[in-house]
Amino acid sequence: MKEAMFYEKVGDEKVRCGLCRFRCLISAGRRGICMVRENRAGTLYTLVYGKAIAEHVDPIEKKPLFHVLPGSRSYSIATVGCNFRCLHCQNYAISQSSAGVMDISGIDLAPADIVAKALATGCTSIAYTYTEPTIFYEYAYDTAVLARAAGLKNIFVTNGYITPEALAHIRPYLDAANIDLKGYSDRFYREVVHAMLHEVLESIVEYKRQGIWIELTTLVIPNWNDSDEDLLGIARFIAEKVGVEVPWHVTQFYPTYKLLDQPRTPVATLRRARQIGLDAGLRYVYEGNVPGEGGESTYCPGCGELLIRRFGYAIDSNLLQDGKCPKCAFVVDGIWT
Repeated sequence: MKEAMFYEKVGDEKVRCGLCRFRCLISAGRRGICMVRENRAGTLYTLVYGKAIAEHVDPIEKKPLFHVLPGSRSYSIATVGCNFRCLHCQNYAISQSSAGVMDISGIDLAPADIVAKALATGCTSIAYTYTEPTIFYEYAYDTAVLARAAGLKNIFVTNGYITPEALAHIRPYLDAANIDLKGYSDRFYREVVHAMLHEVLESIVEYKRQGIWIELTTLVIPNWNDSDEDLLGIARFIAEKVGVEVPWHVTQFYPTYKLLDQPRTPVATLRRARQIGLDAGLRYVYEGNVPGEGGESTYCPGCGELLIRRFGYAIDSNLLQDGKCPKCAFVVDGIWT
């Protein structure tokens, strides 16, 4: 247990957490919406510091990050807990496991141990992922500082609900993030995610403003966020408010958790979503969770040359030369070294 960062005492032993955009007002003896930050007699503590619930060596493409060190491996960690309640959460067994539970699950794993394991397994980055890195911020922050000193890059895979001040504090150590833009309607965020769309949109813009490389992911769910209106809304938001160079991953949903009644996303829907993004002017739009689809690969925005051929998380070929197209010398956006 460790005292939390980013909170203020507001009297009567209450505290206000300033880590995520819910900004929970927490009474003594209670926890925030993430269920892993607890007010004990007017002091806020993180309950998950040094307690990893998952650790794996992943291809960086699994995050997904297609424009950050393609073909490299990322040491990926998580704790229990999340500040969202997504009905379609693919990692609900760990993201929601702290709700109503006094004891926090996880193995003891210090930040220095994470860095040592990442180096020993040949990883070039550490990814804070699977649940929501914002809710284990202190753990991620201390690890990221050590990782940067060891020459490793740091990556968030996030729902985009961090506050600007918390993001600014970790910014010197954070190289890239994949942010979920789960839909483009207030109704979807309210009923399926239990959060506010406008907060996520503001956060995405803030990541970009602070100079962090970002890629966005939308899990396309039939009957929920797969309309042309929603998909075009996302594509235009990226193009107009964030940048046409930001990659957009449109990925296949499969029935899980509390959305078992929804069908798997048809491949035709993903192709339609990708085309909507390209027509809106986005340079890089990818289909995900459908190995073998041509929409997994990177093409040169300048001349159309196939630059990185992918099959699932694997790289079949990478023709980039110092981040440029070998045919027309177009500078492809991303982190290549």
